[in-house]
Amino acid sequence: MKAVILAAGESKRMNSKLPKVLHKICGKEIINYVIDACKNAGIREIIIVLGHEFDLIKKNICEKNFDLDIKFVLQKERLGTGHAVMMAKDFFDDNENILVLYGDTPLINYLSIKKLIDMNSDNAVSLISSVAENPKGYGRILRRENNFLRIIEDRDCDKNQSLIKEINTGIYLFNGNLLKTALQMLSNNNAQGEYYLTDTIEIIKTLSDKVGIFCADNYKEFLGVNNKIELERANSLMREKINKKHMENGVTMINAREVYIDYDVKIGRDSVVYPNVFLEGKTEIGENCVIRENSRIVDAKIFDEVEINSSVILNSRIENDVKIGPFAYIRPGSEIGKKVKIGDFVEIKNSSIDEETKVAHLTYIGDAKVGKNVNFGCGTTIANYDGEKKFRTEIGDNVFIGCNSNLVAPVKIGDDVYIAAGSTITEDIEAKNFAIARARQVNKSNWQKKS
Repeated sequence: MKAVILAAGESKRMNSKLPKVLHKICGKEIINYVIDACKNAGIREIIIVLGHEFDLIKKNICEKNFDLDIKFVLQKERLGTGHAVMMAKDFFDDNENILVLYGDTPLINYLSIKKLIDMNSDNAVSLISSVAENPKGYGRILRRENNFLRIIEDRDCDKNQSLIKEINTGIYLFNGNLLKTALQMLSNNNAQGEYYLTDTIEIIKTLSDKVGIFCADNYKEFLGVNNKIELERANSLMREKINKKHMENGVTMINAREVYIDYDVKIGRDSVVYPNVFLEGKTEIGENCVIRENSRIVDAKIFDEVEINSSVILNSRIENDVKIGPFAYIRPGSEIGKKVKIGDFVEIKNSSIDEETKVAHLTYIGDAKVGKNVNFGCGTTIANYDGEKKFRTEIGDNVFIGCNSNLVAPVKIGDDVYIAAGSTITEDIEAKNFAIARARQVNKSNWQKKS
């Protein structure tokens, strides 16, 4: 079996430089949802028909789906859906089934495809229908005594036919040999001068009356995305589906309507997620974590028993029993060890911080390796950039850094060092030393009177 995904449209209604099928729904491109549905239904060979921005779309798909056998064909002229399938016919074998679906339906459930495959048996063609609340814009399924008769496009419906709520989803499973025959017989003798794929159904029905139809329960999974309004609708529906899955798996959400979780995010049971939280990319969150309101976490690995309060974490690793925030910023490449405290208005960048260290507030740590049980006083800064290059700082275990201190990299601080408040450290400090790097205080008597 092969799948043919039609994705050659110019996406004019999206009003965007980005191709429609590369717009993201909950962090994942529209077309990659469709590819995943085929893959999860057991289909490994996929032909994708592209037109507008061929190279850009192909590059994205190849990067994300290296485990599949995917071929690409170009539809230079957009002459209808039937014409699009014609572009792929050289890859069809007579004795195989061909699944055809659209590349702009990200909500498609792979189980519906499996049901279509399972019911197909020896049908010449099978298709998926569904019952829509508002069928306007969709082709209707015409039946006679409950048997499939034909598909009629919305614009061609008469008054009675327009009342039919059973719609054509545009997903078909063809016998390869009959599909090739029907494509040869297609005509573009219509007002639009296009070749319609739906016409192949009627042609095949005249060649073989074995047409099957599977009516899916939820028509929303077949909704297409053609503009930014429909993109937002698809995002909302997918977000609802994702959040429901996490709650079923034991995650507590204070208000699921205001939690934004990307498709590939993983969350352990008994974790609690507050409103206005954004969990993006391939973020993984362990068990018994608390993600408080107004937090954003991207491509991060969060272990168990972590509490994050109104903070941003990007592409970093947070070990067990860590407390972060409020208003902390953990930048890419950071590793935070067990039982570390990262307090308010603290920024960590490309640094490792070992167990039980406390960075309570108003501190910047950049390009540093920090040991265990270190205490950073308020206002500490690691100056890692000299205007041309960045340098690293190493801090040992059990170090106490007084408030408002500056560590000018590159510098190494040994174990059990004490740094006095207000010091600017520019030289290495050996273990167990006490460092003071500030001018001696001088008080000028009667200064105000003289001035």
